[in-house]
Amino acid sequence: MKIALITNSRIPSLTANSIQAMKVAQALLQLNHEIKLFAPQETETPDAESLSMHYGVRRVPEIKFLPSVKLLKRFDFLFHAQQAVKEFKPDLIYTWLPQSAALGAWLGYPVILEMHADVAGRMGAWWLRQFWEAKSPKWMTVTTLALRNVLERSTRLQLERETLLVAPNGVELERYQNLASPAEARNQLNLKQGLTVGFTGHIYPGRGAELLFALAQQMPAVNFLWVGGAPELVESWRDKLQKARVNNVTLTGFVKHELIHLYQAASDVLLMPYSNSISASSGQDIAEVINPMKMFEYMASGRAILCADLPVIREVLNPENCAFVGAAGNEQSVANWRNAIENLLADEPLRMRLGTQARKDVTQFSWVRREEKILNVVKVGL
Repeated sequence: MKIALITNSRIPSLTANSIQAMKVAQALLQLNHEIKLFAPQETETPDAESLSMHYGVRRVPEIKFLPSVKLLKRFDFLFHAQQAVKEFKPDLIYTWLPQSAALGAWLGYPVILEMHADVAGRMGAWWLRQFWEAKSPKWMTVTTLALRNVLERSTRLQLERETLLVAPNGVELERYQNLASPAEARNQLNLKQGLTVGFTGHIYPGRGAELLFALAQQMPAVNFLWVGGAPELVESWRDKLQKARVNNVTLTGFVKHELIHLYQAASDVLLMPYSNSISASSGQDIAEVINPMKMFEYMASGRAILCADLPVIREVLNPENCAFVGAAGNEQSVANWRNAIENLLADEPLRMRLGTQARKDVTQFSWVRREEKILNVVKVGL
């Protein structure tokens, strides 16, 4: 099919939404669809090679950058995107924006709307209702069952199961083939040898930065590897660690996505230290509906995962492929996480068993398989 992708994410950027859009685009290209991605123009137009390295994708879609003035809150982008889509003449619109989904449906295009979080405010709910009540062929994907329930609560809609697809995020499994052992990966990255506890991702509130700091202080014999984060936050934590004379933490700052798998491979245990309140880049609390891409990357790495026991996480993880501990956020949680880490580091057979099962379970979550399932449903409805 000829598919127009519409995202309001800045490209390139470090946000999960931006990464996810590029992974979806690559998967659709791998399925031999004709793709054009429409995104806001905020910086100089990047070339395909730099985007490939930044996002760790081998296939970069054709991207049309459209005018977008921040003061107008993307409303001008919505208009320009619809005009550009008309010129492209797609068979299908695939978007992450309820506004673009509604506008596309009003114009008679078949539309897929992908949702990763609850709608924002009354206008967000209004736009989603406009899309859902439009007469043209339409489908909505949500990354978790929990999100479906949240959206029904927010919009007061009964979301029909025939046109609502639960499609968790995915992973590029091919990147995780023949991974080096933890010791070999550490050697390749010039990291200190020894038992290593890793974390990859952003440092927004609720993601466990304070917990990681406290754990590093209390566990000086363990190496902590902290990969990613916005530059200003990384420097702030680097300064805090230095002042506290904590010497067992490696902060890498931003790492190109094509190398993330190697840093994950360098860890013996990978942490997902969420609290009961998690801020997205938008500031929205997503603890009830979160479906982090790094969860699938962790699984693909075959390393033992230690994760905060949030109900939504158990839509994918379970005690056979992950060790759980209470959510971060109080004084007792530091002791609980420390004990859980110590137990895993002392039990290599358990780490191997959890990692092996996670690697087996994640095979159903490749990006290509995800998009294939979505479009198979769409083709039946067209």
